[in-house]
Amino acid sequence: MIFDLWHKTKYSYENGASFCHNLTTLKPKTFKGQTVLEYSLEITPTPTDISERLDFFGNTVTRFSIQQNHDELIVIARSKVSRDYNLQIEGENLIEGKKVTIEEALKLLKGIQPDIIEARQFVLGSPLIFDMSAVIKEYALVSFKPERSLYEASYELMQRIFTDFDFVSGFTNIATPLKEVMKEKKGVCQDFAQIAIACVRSMGLPARYVSGYIETLAPEGKEKLIGTDASHAWFSVFIPTLGWVDFDPTNNQIPKNQHIVVAHGRDYYDVPPLKGVIYSTGKNTMDVSVDLRPAKTNLTQSQSQSQNQS
Repeated sequence: MIFDLWHKTKYSYENGASFCHNLTTLKPKTFKGQTVLEYSLEITPTPTDISERLDFFGNTVTRFSIQQNHDELIVIARSKVSRDYNLQIEGENLIEGKKVTIEEALKLLKGIQPDIIEARQFVLGSPLIFDMSAVIKEYALVSFKPERSLYEASYELMQRIFTDFDFVSGFTNIATPLKEVMKEKKGVCQDFAQIAIACVRSMGLPARYVSGYIETLAPEGKEKLIGTDASHAWFSVFIPTLGWVDFDPTNNQIPKNQHIVVAHGRDYYDVPPLKGVIYSTGKNTMDVSVDLRPAKTNLTQSQSQSQNQS
């Protein structure tokens, strides 16, 4: 599948802004099973200074500053992404990897192979996931038994969060503690991903935060509206001999072609789409709209195949 992705962020300043300095993490990643075919970033007003680099986690980060008075800031990221989940599956390796028990995984994680060393950093606490409370550990222990497959335990954890927690937009924000989310059993995808990560890490196992997008489908017989999608988040668990495996607790599914990966980090703090500082007074508002849909290229190929078959 080839997808067209559009992400627009608009900041409006009641009394204008004289200066802003920002970091964006909006460019999807390229890896086995996902390839970025096109990418562009439009910023209004035109930045005084702009540069692009890879951060510590291998995400593309764009830094820019605007050193002039402006009433609003508009950032539009456009991408064309090819997604083929089947390329990520490696037959026997996948079958054997799913058999690795939690006890075996903990032993293998003591190794010194480069991928093991890289993964171990995701066992540690992070800016938003630092409270491995008894409540978190108790919740995790229901699924994480030493003799159980790490894949199966992670899959069950995903299912339990989907069942036990309610999706309530606006109930939490970036500063809401995990203990509050655990207590109320409410939140959004960001919260569910971070609860899962905290659970996995409380067992001494590596888990990381995945930011990206998921294609939402219109009701049957209706056209999908532009801008109705949103940024999404899920979690990934490192399974020795297999690698990183993604789980989406918000939708209770293994991410496949409908999920587009933008960035990996320890938690949301590492990978927000846009963050920065401004010099301004008065009320400021932010509007975000996202659209992810199959590219016209897919339709053309489908129509061509249909005509050839007939």
